[in-house]
Amino acid sequence: MAGSMHVRKNDMVMVVRGKDSGKRGKVLKVFRDTERIIVEKVHVMKKHTRPNPGKGVQGGIAEREAPVAASNVMLVCPECDKPTRVKRQRLEDGSKVRVCMHCKGTVG
Repeated sequence: MAGSMHVRKNDMVMVVRGKDSGKRGKVLKVFRDTERIIVEKVHVMKKHTRPNPGKGVQGGIAEREAPVAASNVMLVCPECDKPTRVKRQRLEDGSKVRVCMHCKGTVG
């Protein structure tokens, strides 16, 4: 159904579309089947919860991150610190790496 994605868990990304465009954050979770990701401190929603003493849940309004479409973020290269597209390259030993299109450095 879904192919490989250009971002992985713990990658640093920058949002390029939507109300949070320009914000940077770390990828917390990847949903490959729907091609969405959860980014730290991006697309924060309020969740109203009822108290449930049996389960130890305290009621109130909690803020948490909601999923963002993976196509709306760009990977930030750790070497040149720019948002970039990545290409996949095969090394001599047969392993695949992601390469920054700006500085040609490996990403993750």
